[in-house]
Amino acid sequence: MSSDTLPVTEPDAGKPDKKAKEKIDWIAEIRGLALMLLAVLAFHSFIAKPFYIPSESMMPNLLVGDRLVVTKYPYGYNWTSLSFHPLARDDWRLLPGTPQYGDIVIPVPPHEDVDYIKRVVALPGDRIAVRNGQIVLNGKPVPQRVEPAIEIPVDLNSPCDEFSYPGMRVTRGDGSLVCRMPVYRETLPNGATYLVIDHLTQPLDDFAEIVVPDDAVFVMGDNRDHSADSRAPTWEKGLGGPIPLANIGGRAEFITFSLDGSTNINPISWFTSLRGGRAFTTLRPAIAADNPAPAER
Repeated sequence: MSSDTLPVTEPDAGKPDKKAKEKIDWIAEIRGLALMLLAVLAFHSFIAKPFYIPSESMMPNLLVGDRLVVTKYPYGYNWTSLSFHPLARDDWRLLPGTPQYGDIVIPVPPHEDVDYIKRVVALPGDRIAVRNGQIVLNGKPVPQRVEPAIEIPVDLNSPCDEFSYPGMRVTRGDGSLVCRMPVYRETLPNGATYLVIDHLTQPLDDFAEIVVPDDAVFVMGDNRDHSADSRAPTWEKGLGGPIPLANIGGRAEFITFSLDGSTNINPISWFTSLRGGRAFTTLRPAIAADNPAPAER
């Protein structure tokens, strides 16, 4: 053997060829993805799902850009509980329950497949009317007390435009812009209490008395002059009266985070667009410690 000739090394028969590629079990991979998808859909359908606020109908308690958690189980299950609403609608309910006064719920209107978010103000069997913007429940006006004006910071998601909120956009002493809104504290018969906005005179301020059916509830938005709810006909994008319990898809529980509308592709904006002080705010109404005084309007 010459000095410049290298010995040839035979491959080790006991070791796998490094060039051999592992064979992927595509069936197992697809099965794993399918199971994960089913788990997510089951959680969304039976436990809870995320929800975002696209309109101002629930101001001042919910703002455009709020993200929140909606639980599916408080009132049982129905066709609206499913992550993807079926084309065929029915009035079946499993483990049925009834909302309480003041609950914020997710009704699906009878004429379209879209989730609304409103507050329950009348229960099955109640008589309800609205007079001059004030709820009259079973013949008694629901108390409304004047509260100090609330100030909501002006941003891209809450612009406080002059057409909708005339004279409410003001500049504070520190130079910041806010929407200064007059509010009332409304208190329902079970003591559930919350703030509402009612600053205009408009047709929905008056609603003739009706009796809520035994399988339905009457719902309204907290921003009374800017809410298509049970008072409004379906051709005005309203709910057209009481909403069947079989059309309620869950109860709003708490805000997870809130965005001011300035989020863009810049990762820094993902943090700077967060509104402070809204994360983990409960959406369950406070309960008044004592019986409210007569209505003040």
